Order: sequence, then C-alpha cells, then structure tokens
Amino acid sequence: MKKFKISSFVILFATAILAAAFLVPIYFAVISALKSNGEILKNPLSLPTGLYLKNFTDLFSKTDFLTAIWHTVFLTGVSEVLIVFIVPLAAYGISRHPGTVTKLVYTYFLCGMMIPFHLYMFPLFKELKLFGLFGTLAGPVVVYISGSVAFGCLLYTSFLNSVPYDMEEAARIDGCSEFQVFWKVVFPLLGPCTASMVVLNGLGIWNDFLMPYLVLPSNKAKTINVAVYSFVGQYTARWDIVFAGAVIALVPALALYVALQKHFVKGIMAGAAKG
Repeated sequence: MKKFKISSFVILFATAILAAAFLVPIYFAVISALKSNGEILKNPLSLPTGLYLKNFTDLFSKTDFLTAIWHTVFLTGVSEVLIVFIVPLAAYGISRHPGTVTKLVYTYFLCGMMIPFHLYMFPLFKELKLFGLFGTLAGPVVVYISGSVAFGCLLYTSFLNSVPYDMEEAARIDGCSEFQVFWKVVFPLLGPCTASMVVLNGLGIWNDFLMPYLVLPSNKAKTINVAVYSFVGQYTARWDIVFAGAVIALVPALALYVALQKHFVKGIMAGAAKG
C-alpha cells in the first residue's frame, strides 16, 4: 500500500505539472486578449483591469480576418471529409484483399511516416506548381489527404483485422455490392477510429502554419495562424490583436477535442490493442 501511495502521488504530481504546462499558455492568451496593447506590455501576467473588447473589433474591422477564418474552415472541412471518405476505403482494400501487391502498397504507405516533411518540401512545391495547385486552396487539401494516408491506413487496418467476416458475407448474400458492404456494414463499426482520425487530422490542419504560409498567395488573406503571425512586424506588434486572434483560433479546436475526446481515446486504444 505504501508503494502504491507513493507511485500514485508521483503520477498525480507529474500530471499536475503537465496540466499546468498546457494551461498556463492558454491562461496567458485569454487574459491578454482582454487587455489593451499597453496593458499587456506593462504587466503581462496580471489579470485584466476591465473587459476590453476593442481587440476583437479591431481584429475584424482593420484586418481581413474573416477571409482567413473562411480559408481555415474550408481547408479543414474539405480535407476532413475527403480523408474520412478515402482513407478507410484504402485500409479496407488492404485488409480484405491480402496479397503481394497489397503488401507492397501498404509498405509504401507506411514508409511515408518515416520521411520528415522538410525533406521533401521543395520537391512537393514543384509538383504542386506542375499540376497547377500552387497558390490555390486545393493544393494544401491534396497535401493533407496524402499526408494522412499512412497513419490512417495503419490505424484502420489494425481495427479491421479484428472485424469478423460473417456480417460482410451475410450482406453480400443479401445482394449488397462491395461498396455497399463497406459503407453500410463495416464503416459504422469504425466509429472510434474515425473519431480519432477526425481529431488528429482536424487539429493538425486547423493549426497548420507552414503549408498555408508557403503555398497560398502572399498578397491575399491566408489562414488564421498565418494572419495572426502577420500582425507581428519587425518594429511594431499589436499583441492585443495577436492574442485575440489566437483565442479565436483556439476555441474551435478545443471544442472539437472536448466533443470527441472519449471516442478519440477509445479509437487509439482499440487500434493499438487490436493491431
């Protein structure tokens, strides 16, 4: 019991430190978003003296932040829909049609997880230019989808290998096509995996900075994170607007994670245990 109590205390203490490490930046961003620029520079860690909302009005009236929000929502939403449509189908084909070619394709997908993005970044941009996708919203969408295939196939195939064939065979006997078997029988069983994919990819795309910054046109509004970055200049910085934009970017991502947290953990654990 003594060892158990000591270990529990150590775990609790470590968890509290990690929680504080994640919550302090959020606390700092929220209180700074409710201060004027001068108040932030004078006493950054103090609570706001009043409810100062001019930061948010200036954010929308003096910048093209609404367009940046639309671009972020578009990239995240379209990418998520296409990822959920394409990746489970690819994993289903790999799981249900084993063979030499399938193994080679699966290995090829997994090799993509071992190569850092910065290693193939410049060839990727040349390829986007070659296909006319550079400088358009379609470019990042294609990159996000292709970047999710490796981990998505690994997660989905691990889960699919434990799903019995009996229900699929019964659906085929009833006259369902292969496509109908997947979407009507198999896909509803993949809910936890799908929730995990939505959370992981959604947060990654929503918070992505490098791809929109480099691919989208420089003379137009890009995404939320790029817009927030542009508020900091070489000689001047509107920290009040920066933190107001950061809070707006934080709220949807936090809401998505909280809404799908149970399913996210269940999907990760199920994929790991059944793989």
